[in-house]
Amino acid sequence: MRLVVFQVAAVLLSVGYGAAADAHWVGTWGCAPQLTEPRNLPPEPGLANNTLLQIVHTSIGGKRLRLRFSNEFGNEPVEMKAVSLALSAGSGAVHAETVRTIEFRGASSVEIPAGKAIVSDEFDYDLAPLTDYAVRISFGNMSNALVTGHPGSRSTSYLTSGTGVITTAHWYIFTGIDVLAAQGSAVVILGDSITDGRGSDTDGNNRWTDNLARALQSDPNTHSVSVLNEGLGGNDVIIGGLGPPAVARIERDLLGQSSARWLILMEGVNDIGVAHSDTIANELIAAYRQLADIAHSHHILVYGVPILPFGKSMYDSTAHQAARQAVNDWIRHSGVFDAVIDMDAAVRDPAAPNVLLSLYDSGDHLHPDVAGYRKMAEIVDLKLFK
Repeated sequence: MRLVVFQVAAVLLSVGYGAAADAHWVGTWGCAPQLTEPRNLPPEPGLANNTLLQIVHTSIGGKRLRLRFSNEFGNEPVEMKAVSLALSAGSGAVHAETVRTIEFRGASSVEIPAGKAIVSDEFDYDLAPLTDYAVRISFGNMSNALVTGHPGSRSTSYLTSGTGVITTAHWYIFTGIDVLAAQGSAVVILGDSITDGRGSDTDGNNRWTDNLARALQSDPNTHSVSVLNEGLGGNDVIIGGLGPPAVARIERDLLGQSSARWLILMEGVNDIGVAHSDTIANELIAAYRQLADIAHSHHILVYGVPILPFGKSMYDSTAHQAARQAVNDWIRHSGVFDAVIDMDAAVRDPAAPNVLLSLYDSGDHLHPDVAGYRKMAEIVDLKLFK
């Protein structure tokens, strides 16, 4: 099977405002955007001519920032009449003294063309690590039907309209924060709903990637390493699923990130789970080789993660288990990866290795729970990121 990296619209940031040519930008927070499915669209009355406050959790801190926004999947321009950043005070409130108006080429408003992404002007701001911040966007005209977003935010957003405030657990349009750093690099995770955090607590910041960020911050040898969670719920490596598959989005979600130095590749269970072909293992292996080759060609180290157990889940079958074992054997022994982070071994039941240990099972036998996500982060050797 021949795999091709497809360039999706606005793969890289297509419009930038004011960034210095010699700046060392590092992403501290980001999410992978997709075309929002109808069931995850903004609640009525929609974003157009209303205000949305979204909460995000940083990994590293910084004192000079820029923000990223995307209308990659929209068919109409998105008008942002005003944008601000502030320290979150919880429950949709902010600390007023921390509010900073964001500008775009010196203006407080901007229009994002259909199919494009933009970055703000850079600005001074004391951004703390491992902290919740609120980005408020007052929208003007835009489509309420084709919206670029990230459904699996695991974070409450607050939509204000003439009828009051409505909450929703999704992100829209806003896709990243970069900090200017004297040193530091980012570890990017390409994954599906397990990386996206299904099974974790809304507003709890207890995905395995959040736990990894806290561990990196606690070690003086890795405190300048950021974590960018580019997981997408329902995403596939090869084709189908929700959002662009990994072979299509690697340009945007890895190479398009600021100072990406490491890639953790943790995806493939959805490809296997819906497969009706006995060639899926070989197809996944070919895709992993391709993704690793692309990352290596940009001097990015690649760490592979064997696919977690899914016994007793909706994906369970003899053929699917055989495919998982074949893929995992290859991940562990092929030598393609610079290291293997064996989260499968960490969370499986020793007495039934095809099944998640009950302590780590969220209940669907596919996604880990909060304890499972904690365990997954604990087994990551921080020396990999020195």
